[in-house]
Amino acid sequence: MSLGVGVAQGQLVRLRLLRLTYFTVVVLIMTSGVSHAQTSDPPGVNAPDAVAALTVPSLFGSIDTDIVLAQQPAGPPPTPRHTGIKAMAEHLVTNFKYLPSTENLLWAAGGGGLALAAHPFDDDVNQALVGNSAAENFFKPGAVLGELYTLLPTAAIVYALGRINDQPKVSHLGMDLIEALAMSEALTTALKYTTRRERPDGSSQTSFPSGHAADTFAFATALERHLNWRFSVPAYIFSSYVAMSRLPANRHWLSDVVFGSAVGIIAGRTVTSNESERPYPVAIAIIPGGVAVMYRRTN
Repeated sequence: MSLGVGVAQGQLVRLRLLRLTYFTVVVLIMTSGVSHAQTSDPPGVNAPDAVAALTVPSLFGSIDTDIVLAQQPAGPPPTPRHTGIKAMAEHLVTNFKYLPSTENLLWAAGGGGLALAAHPFDDDVNQALVGNSAAENFFKPGAVLGELYTLLPTAAIVYALGRINDQPKVSHLGMDLIEALAMSEALTTALKYTTRRERPDGSSQTSFPSGHAADTFAFATALERHLNWRFSVPAYIFSSYVAMSRLPANRHWLSDVVFGSAVGIIAGRTVTSNESERPYPVAIAIIPGGVAVMYRRTN
């Protein structure tokens, strides 16, 4: 009888750990700008720049949630005059000057806070998922789908099709996807060799943060900027799948995946919002009691 109870308790612990893993990754999706909504303007709101603010609690602040106004976010970034190889090469370098910003600092702080919260569960999640044949089989394709050799050619094909068919909007999308991946790789590589955290399988000291999570979230964030949010939802679901696939593969800890997702969001946001474009439609601001996620619509 006691053995049966012990097995049942072990299964319950594993279920809770799986839920924790799913929650910590999905939190980043929810705050990355996917959940757009459109409602009618409330009385007295006729400003050309309508702002939607969703107040969410800070790590140490109030737990009250207040939806001030929900509006359709701004459209895709204006297509630049040039989307050729030279323009893309210039952007690959100049994008980094837009990296230091208050909002990127907030995303980094939020991702770091979630990673710290997940850190105590790293060993438990690892033990629950590694060796779990069902989880390993389900997430196994994620290792290939999230590799740079899969994502970069996909972005290059989009870019090439836009150039060949003389469709600047398409080539601009492909260009931003390539640039987002380049920035994600640069950031994750710098962090990996700075932190030198050992992987769960002991293969190397390049565990933190997860490059798969960073690259796929960078890809999804750039897509979300260019496409209608309904078309970008599958990209965020794909990103979450790839990010979580690194856990049963015993290649990353939970906290690696969480912070890697934040790095990807930062990379995707940075390359799609610069001086030559309108402000990024999703903004974060610190307010009393927490932070506000805001959407801007310019008529």
